[in-house]
Amino acid sequence: MRTSRQIEYALYGLFDLAYHGGPRPIRLSEVGRRQEIPARYLEQIFGRLRRAGLVRSKRGPGGGYLLARPAGQISLADIVLALQGTLLARAESDPAQGSPEFVWDLLEGALDESLARRTLEDLCAEAARRGLERAGETPAMYEI
Repeated sequence: MRTSRQIEYALYGLFDLAYHGGPRPIRLSEVGRRQEIPARYLEQIFGRLRRAGLVRSKRGPGGGYLLARPAGQISLADIVLALQGTLLARAESDPAQGSPEFVWDLLEGALDESLARRTLEDLCAEAARRGLERAGETPAMYEI
């Protein structure tokens, strides 16, 4: 099972805002540079995320994007649903032909449960645990 590039970029972009952001808006060009995503594509994605209420935008000098809610209140399911409307995109099947539709229902339920439990805050905690530098941080210097 593969995710769409749009979902992947949205997850990376929102993670970047949560991890490197804070009270100041971040320009999508910064996010794009750090995550190696074309800024023009991020603009399209973030327009949809803004309409879904996951991010806020600020125009003008010092403008950019901010999370609309705390990172601990934005689940991975929220992000996928904002862009895709459903967690599992699937082809229509004809129940009269004996298609086991319940299999997809079970998979979607398990995926929904898993993604709903994970938040952007969880991703940030994992990134910090793995030693990912935050924007503006200088690496620790050790002398021998």
